[in-house]
Amino acid sequence: MPGSMKTLADWLAYVEQLHAKTIDMGLDRVRAVARTLGLAFDCPVITVAGTNGKGSTCAMLESILSNAGYRTAVFTSPHLVRFEERLRLRGEAVEGDHLLAHFEAVERARGDTTLTYFEFTTLAILHCMAASKPDVAILEVGLGGRLDAVNIVDADCAVITSIDLDHMDLLGPDRESIGFEKAGILRAGRPAIVSDPMPPQSVIDHARAIGADLWRFGHDFNVSGDKQQWGWSGRGRRYSGLAYPALRGANQLINAAGVLAALEALRPILPITAQAVRTGLALVELPGRFQIVPGEPMLVLDVAHNAHAVAALAENLDAMGFYPTTHAVFGVMADKDLAPILARIGPLIDRWYFTDLPTPRAARAADVMAAWQAQNTRADAAASVHAAPMPALAAALEAADPADRIVVFGSFFTVGGVLENGTPRLQAKHLLPGSRSA
Repeated sequence: MPGSMKTLADWLAYVEQLHAKTIDMGLDRVRAVARTLGLAFDCPVITVAGTNGKGSTCAMLESILSNAGYRTAVFTSPHLVRFEERLRLRGEAVEGDHLLAHFEAVERARGDTTLTYFEFTTLAILHCMAASKPDVAILEVGLGGRLDAVNIVDADCAVITSIDLDHMDLLGPDRESIGFEKAGILRAGRPAIVSDPMPPQSVIDHARAIGADLWRFGHDFNVSGDKQQWGWSGRGRRYSGLAYPALRGANQLINAAGVLAALEALRPILPITAQAVRTGLALVELPGRFQIVPGEPMLVLDVAHNAHAVAALAENLDAMGFYPTTHAVFGVMADKDLAPILARIGPLIDRWYFTDLPTPRAARAADVMAAWQAQNTRADAAASVHAAPMPALAAALEAADPADRIVVFGSFFTVGGVLENGTPRLQAKHLLPGSRSA
């Protein structure tokens, strides 16, 4: 075992170079190491998969269950700023030092087995979660479902959020094949919550084939509402007069509906009160999901990084009302299909600030700008290229008027890059001391 591993940063640097590939689909290696570790959970486990909405779903589950008095353990990925965000115990991010013994345990258990960065870190986090003896564990799938490292744990309840086109090189070329991969987290005889209002047939077929207890949006549960409040109904229970979730955006209602279905399905083993539901939805927090930071100009942070999520972001931006100029800080991974992303949100953006990102997987800002120029139809739109998200945000702030808005999106790296020193509170140059109009 490496003797020089004294910090979490040491371990992360070490596991990054252990395996030749960053992604190696298949569970045999991970299962073997988990067996040696004796990895097991003595509590109900909820596993969440989906193209978009996974993080929001996990956050709402955590908030409601915490408010119901349960000790929660939540694993999500990727992180925005610090690795420790990936594991939350009783509502707080884990301390880095608290993870060291669990990295050591995985290193001892793996022997000659090679593990990818995600597999190694997932095993360490799951080991830490199980050791913390939570009342309930909430696991977010990293990629797909069927062959994801998280799927070594048998979920007592599985939630599939939205299913759309992303990671097609690994998951398949269409919604049907992607749906089949996501459906791999379902288990026989256990609740399978499908929040997507129009799921691929492959999900329904797989749930029926294995005998899962299928809960479908629009069939087994549904929502209703007006501008002030909303209601949920499903299998013999109703919630009415609910305040909208603290996470903003129309898409969050569908996520919340799936959350309430999961909690209803688990009621025999995790009973909750209506008050815990109300409080949990009202208090839920999750950075980077249509996160609006008040200021002048207004700042919007969103990790939307595929066409489906960007369409939701565009709808939410539209609903905000009029802003004289919308500035966009945008950095993205090289494997994303840029054309539908730019086509959907392009009409809303007046000035683009394309940024490089600190990962070899990212598209070069200059290449993204070239792709934008090739399909841009707005003569009045402007664009520039920047080395990192912070300088891009600084350039946007320099150009913005107080009544404008700045949208940061495209990747966890893009949003994380502007959050690395905390949440920025913006003051346009016109408002700074010493400026002519101040």
